[in-house]
Amino acid sequence: MDNFVLILAYLMIGVLLRRLPAMPQSSGIALNMYVLYVALPALILKNVPQLQFSAELLIPAVTPWFLLLVVVATVLLLSKWLNWPREVTGALLIVLPLGNTSFLGFPMTAALFGDAAMPYAVVYDQIGSFIALASYVTIIAALYSPTAAKPTFKGIAVKIITFPSFIALALGLLLRGYDYPPIITQLIDNLAATLVPVVMVAVGFALTVKFSKSEVVPLLSALGIKLLMMPLLAAALWLTLGYSGVAVNISIFQAAMPPMISAGAIAIMAGLAPRLVSGIIGLGILLGLLTLPVVSWLLH
Repeated sequence: MDNFVLILAYLMIGVLLRRLPAMPQSSGIALNMYVLYVALPALILKNVPQLQFSAELLIPAVTPWFLLLVVVATVLLLSKWLNWPREVTGALLIVLPLGNTSFLGFPMTAALFGDAAMPYAVVYDQIGSFIALASYVTIIAALYSPTAAKPTFKGIAVKIITFPSFIALALGLLLRGYDYPPIITQLIDNLAATLVPVVMVAVGFALTVKFSKSEVVPLLSALGIKLLMMPLLAAALWLTLGYSGVAVNISIFQAAMPPMISAGAIAIMAGLAPRLVSGIIGLGILLGLLTLPVVSWLLH
């Protein structure tokens, strides 16, 4: 509970910093870049070597891809039924399937489930959210944006293998069974420890809720799919098959995460319903801070 209070405190610090005239508007971008290129890779290097390969790891690896397929089908059906504009459909196809499984998921998992659950959260994020961000989101943004260049296999592959967290994942897997030198261990631990405060300050700094009345139905549909339907689907999948345990719990918990900020940024840069995307991201985070402890309580 103390860790959860700290997360809220970091979030409020970010909100307050945004009100300071001396803070550049690009501060949130700089903080996110630090997390993407330093803190997140360090956390991966810290946790991946702890992975014990077993059938259980397939659960957090498979869950995000199962959910992606179901959510894509749901959005396309709703779009056809409600006659949403093409830009709204493209925005929801990008924002909804992927959760904030690293920036928010990692600190919330650590706070509510403990460090022992972190390896499963890393697998869910890296095998699911990250690869989907680098491949699926890139393709959808190109298909639905009127200005984006068409994606190529080579471009997507290069994007994946050059991303810092993927490099850290590969290194972590190669270094399984080896102990880091003490100074390297201390460096990785210290950098990984900065992820929670820095990313939550960044989220608070960028937090905004702006949407028009015409976007209320897509907004509410998006929040319902992301925060309610997806964790219920994940629970139904594994519990129906008779699975339980930490791997299942973390998969359900990660499925309940609010929309991924990075995916939202890509949708906005592609010119796909920027106000709607901002509303989904902002409200999703605020509601997620209320719904995630409830999901955790139910799982416990």
